[in-house]
Amino acid sequence: MDENWIERWETGRTGWHEARGNAGLKSHWRAQAGTVLVPFCGKTPDLVWLAQQGHNVTGIELAEVAVRQFFAEQELAFTREKGAALDCYRCSDLPIMLYCGDYFDFNGAAFDALYDRGALVAVDPLRRADYVEHTNRLLRPAAEILLITLEYDQDVVPGPPFALLPDELATYWNDLERLEEKDDFDTCPPKFREAGLTDIKEVVWRSQR
Repeated sequence: MDENWIERWETGRTGWHEARGNAGLKSHWRAQAGTVLVPFCGKTPDLVWLAQQGHNVTGIELAEVAVRQFFAEQELAFTREKGAALDCYRCSDLPIMLYCGDYFDFNGAAFDALYDRGALVAVDPLRRADYVEHTNRLLRPAAEILLITLEYDQDVVPGPPFALLPDELATYWNDLERLEEKDDFDTCPPKFREAGLTDIKEVVWRSQR
């Protein structure tokens, strides 16, 4: 997946990217000021929105091109700090730090909240449990979680992003409440429509802590 992920960013095949940010985040985020972890962050403007709510935001992204595009498109200055495993791009204007490298190599302080839009559903299903275990090690026990998943028929088209159904999700985090679902057909990656998929839902989940 790693090489394919980087290649997609380098060639602009990023149908999952939301240039205006995610509406579910803005509607359902309730965490108070604190630290927020954003895995597989890409170049989402959600990072800026979270910082504007008073959070210290840490994103992790494998593709350096996505990190650099984030700062360029948001017109934000940054400094780069070389790290042993991941390089840190520290925003000069907002409390945002982006780490470039493999998420599973990232180690940081216990975060107060998790915003996952497109991370868990991007992970190979065989590694989902590893992703959740690693993420939980990075979170405080009572951390707020806002998670956005996709539900669709994978017999029609394979991921990524992959479908994730409620029963499986409950085996990872059993205190998530289903807040909202919406038809995501118009904004889903083009390959889904090209394959003949006609029904895909984006679902917003939030922890009940």
